[in-house]
Amino acid sequence: MVMSGTAPALIHGEAQGAESKRDFVHKMKLALQELREPSIALRIIRRSILSTEVTEIGNAESENNELIAIFVKSLQTAQAKENK
Repeated sequence: MVMSGTAPALIHGEAQGAESKRDFVHKMKLALQELREPSIALRIIRRSILSTEVTEIGNAESENNELIAIFVKSLQTAQAKENK
């Protein structure tokens, strides 16, 4: 879980140093794929644990979903600029 949770941040860092808009879009797509992985893992964990721990998992899921939304918007912006 830690690996899949940290990979998006590392890939996002790579995207910040992208050589072109096309490279940025490619790296952001990779980061977005990596964000979806822990999303699924968190859903599985939430369904299999005691109710006392569900709040923490729910918070992690919410944060992950917020990051996905940010990355998607960033991709949309970059792709719009790339297509001009």
